[in-house]
Amino acid sequence: MSHALLKVGMLGGTFDPVHLGHLRSAVEVREALGLDWLHMIPAPKPPLRDAPQVSPDQRFELLKMGIADTPGIIADGRELRREGPSYSVDTLAELRSEYGSEVPLTMIIGFDAFLRLTKWHKVDEIFTLAHLVVIARPGYQTPWPPALKELVGNREVDSTSALMQRPYGSMLSLTLPSMMAISATYVRERLKAGESVRYLLPEAVERSILQQGLYQTYE
Repeated sequence: MSHALLKVGMLGGTFDPVHLGHLRSAVEVREALGLDWLHMIPAPKPPLRDAPQVSPDQRFELLKMGIADTPGIIADGRELRREGPSYSVDTLAELRSEYGSEVPLTMIIGFDAFLRLTKWHKVDEIFTLAHLVVIARPGYQTPWPPALKELVGNREVDSTSALMQRPYGSMLSLTLPSMMAISATYVRERLKAGESVRYLLPEAVERSILQQGLYQTYE
């Protein structure tokens, strides 16, 4: 398949640890957008939140276990190999250079992250590299801050087909069918308390966390 025909997405996060909510969302986003490849990219130390308790390499290994052989989804460790803070705009620029200028490239973020978008590094450049897809939270209505309205401007489209007509520059709000209400914070709290995390994580991820004692003692 030539690069000119591909549709590519980027889904970043701390994945601390990766859980079934992350993975189900990835599958549903890929289907909804018709993506050939969705890169799940763990951040080493996210600029806008505290450092995670487990090493970046350990989180990446758990992500690879969680994804396993899921079609079209890639565990992408590029931000772990980069010096300094991990900025989405740098990752998008790398993906754009790899896939070429014509391929529709989409960055997928949650609504909470979207509300903080104006604080992101070189945010104005994001729309010159990729589309933005915001995963809506049903029943969660928060008005956009004025600066965010200004940033998005008239970029919003109302369908995947409209989004994919160009390689970059548009924004789409998307509500996923499952919206599994699992949080990594909740998973970490249960692990720390010695409580079961069965059916919150893929079995391989759960097994590895318990074998290594990850998240079960905090410094």
